[in-house]
Amino acid sequence: MEKKEHNQLTREESIKKKEKCHDLLLLSQKIRYVGMMNNFGKTVAGQLRPGLIPLLNVEQAINEHFIDATRNQLRKAFDSALGPTLYTLTVNKKVITLTFPFQSGGSYYITIDNDIGSEELIKLLDLISEYLVKIGDITHSAYATRTDTGTGTQTGPKE
Repeated sequence: MEKKEHNQLTREESIKKKEKCHDLLLLSQKIRYVGMMNNFGKTVAGQLRPGLIPLLNVEQAINEHFIDATRNQLRKAFDSALGPTLYTLTVNKKVITLTFPFQSGGSYYITIDNDIGSEELIKLLDLISEYLVKIGDITHSAYATRTDTGTGTQTGPKE
């Protein structure tokens, strides 16, 4: 058995995390990248859609993940008033970014092609959250959003 040092994953843990990223990537052809980040934004596992050229170079990706992890940590100060963050959605001109924080710290960092339609994005949010509940990385299904069939507008988290 391998000896695990502080902040290092065993080989088995690393493989399992990479498999989770791969499984999430398979949920949709619109998903560009799935990564698991620790509280400091360090990538502990990740999977890029095959054949895709990343938008960020390595240094830019490190900085982006650090900034995102910092934002997630700062949001925790408002958990008592607003409730915990279920997910974040950032829309840029070239890509959409979703983060799903772990209750134990860290988060999934997922990028999506920006040409995804809003209905398809809502369905993808549901698929991702259902998968994360199924594998135990989140403990509730409040991530799921739904569409009100009468108006076609997004109505928010399911209770």
